[in-house]
Amino acid sequence: MVAITTSTENRVLLQNISWQTFKTMLAEMGSERNSRFAYANGTIEIMIPQMPHENSNRLIEVFVGVLCEELGREIKRAGSLTLTRDDLERGAEPDSSYYIQNEALVRDKENIDIAIDPPPDLVLEVEYSRSAIDKLRLYAAIAVPEFWRYNGSVLRVYTLAGGQYSEVETSPTFAPVSVKEIPRFIQEAKKNGEIATTRAFRAWVQQKISGGKQ
Repeated sequence: MVAITTSTENRVLLQNISWQTFKTMLAEMGSERNSRFAYANGTIEIMIPQMPHENSNRLIEVFVGVLCEELGREIKRAGSLTLTRDDLERGAEPDSSYYIQNEALVRDKENIDIAIDPPPDLVLEVEYSRSAIDKLRLYAAIAVPEFWRYNGSVLRVYTLAGGQYSEVETSPTFAPVSVKEIPRFIQEAKKNGEIATTRAFRAWVQQKISGGKQ
């Protein structure tokens, strides 16, 4: 077992673990927990978020909601939805996940099984400390179309094509808004408060949609 502890998140790494053991751990620990699990190639990573990690995650969720509202898109927030594929022996629990393009397909579902349902259209990982599991390969295997990674200062956006992710400058889900500006608003929230910053973010999004200059 390898443990990494920071002020933003704790990570525990368990190696040489079978897929069935991983599935058993998920079942026995249940969903009422704040830890997030990932599994690939016999390795389990357990991440326990601390306050800065969770605050960034929640703020980005608010901003994603504003983007959907202003662009006239529906959304189903799936949170840390457990994404497992028995056929691939891969599993993950992102910080946040969203159905946007495929929202209508899962709108009334209480339980989502990505073996038969589409994966989330967008997942977010907040990684102040880098995960020991290659999340790009993991989410590509699960076929998540868009992946965001935030490290506390930079938001990187990846889109899936041909089974692999490529980093892009603009999110295809939220064009013409540059979502890479989101970290600036996360920092502003620390000075101005979350409600005031959300208002400022909404005004900025409206300006971008209308083609105005900042």
